[in-house]
Amino acid sequence: MGQRENSRNPPEQGETPGPPREPGQSGRPKAHPGGNRDKPQKMKRKEVEHMELFWFIPTHGDGRYLASKKGARATGYHYFRQIAQAADHLGYSGVLIPTGKSCEDPWIVASSLIPATEKLKYLVALRPGLMSPTVAARMASTLDRLSGGRLLVNIVAGGDPVELAGDGLFLDHDSRYEATGEFLTVWRKILAEEKVDFQGSHVHVQGAELLYPSVQKPHPPIFFGGSSEAGIKVAAEHADVYLTWAEPPAQVEQKLNQVRKQAAEQGRTIKFGIRLHIIVRETEEEAWQAAEDLIRHVDDKTIAAAHNIFARMDSVGQRRMSELNNGSRANLEISPNLWAGIGLVRGGAGTALVGDPETVAQRLKEYADLGIEKFILSGYPHLEEAYRVAEWLFPKLPVKISQQPGERAFVSPFGELVVNEKISSF
Repeated sequence: MGQRENSRNPPEQGETPGPPREPGQSGRPKAHPGGNRDKPQKMKRKEVEHMELFWFIPTHGDGRYLASKKGARATGYHYFRQIAQAADHLGYSGVLIPTGKSCEDPWIVASSLIPATEKLKYLVALRPGLMSPTVAARMASTLDRLSGGRLLVNIVAGGDPVELAGDGLFLDHDSRYEATGEFLTVWRKILAEEKVDFQGSHVHVQGAELLYPSVQKPHPPIFFGGSSEAGIKVAAEHADVYLTWAEPPAQVEQKLNQVRKQAAEQGRTIKFGIRLHIIVRETEEEAWQAAEDLIRHVDDKTIAAAHNIFARMDSVGQRRMSELNNGSRANLEISPNLWAGIGLVRGGAGTALVGDPETVAQRLKEYADLGIEKFILSGYPHLEEAYRVAEWLFPKLPVKISQQPGERAFVSPFGELVVNEKISSF
């Protein structure tokens, strides 16, 4: 997305929410769990034909709590492989690999995981301004070929001037998007097997070409997020999939309509995706308790430090995320079942859908009703939650799952011993 997915904890307007939370609550009124105020209303809706669900590889680290060493989990190749293989086996379409100085390099991570998976696609960041479009096209083509067409490209213009300066990029916000547009103009033409001469304000190439084309034509799909006018302009011109972070549905709808309008003016149509966290449990009460547990070790000092970092960023998307909670633990349920607690201390995607499986599935369908087809999900810790989300939400959503030959789910009330004795007769 326009602002990178920054998943490391710093030092690490939607509908009116309920009354202020008491200390220790997740931002939802005590009396609400199990009630009907926020339950999805049954209504006639256009049936969603297909939803593509993605998962997330936490290359920044993982754990059971935000902003705490308690329950923290060491991450490395073996853990990333576990998550990728679980996502592949469970039927997720792909995984997002984050980018930024707090993360492992996404291209190397994706390259290392491709041989360990069979069908899983990898959404990997390209950083205009940090590499030439010709080199980036060569990288994308190679990874797409060696993976058998499993590369998806996430264009990240960046949003933190301090980090960008460390990477040697000193362009202001709108200039970065101007450079991104030039980068993508060249990148797309090269991958379409054109020989390119281009002179722009930021990109200059002569005789740029690609000798080994990609599998996907004309190029691996471009995912692109940006909430500013400059970002939306570039997305309308170049993106195959426009990504947004999860805000209240009315705000998301307004943004998508703006992208549609600008794309149509250029004779283009764009698909849409959304990035959010999921906290799903068997009951509403358990789900909201899990949300509360996730931030139980977050203190006011950490929140203040995080929002000081967010304030220096020039990303409009990050500003919108921060405004959903305003650095306060009060009123974190910003729309029915949409919780902004994660964004208290996490940059990038800062909202989660919280609830029982039926409720969360209906909330996801409400976003699908807006025209969103691709859902990039995550949950803490990411290995266990990949299973929980797949087991509890996939059956309630229009997701196509292909089971491997010979596989079956064995459900029995008799216990392991009897299963071992009887399974051969089934």
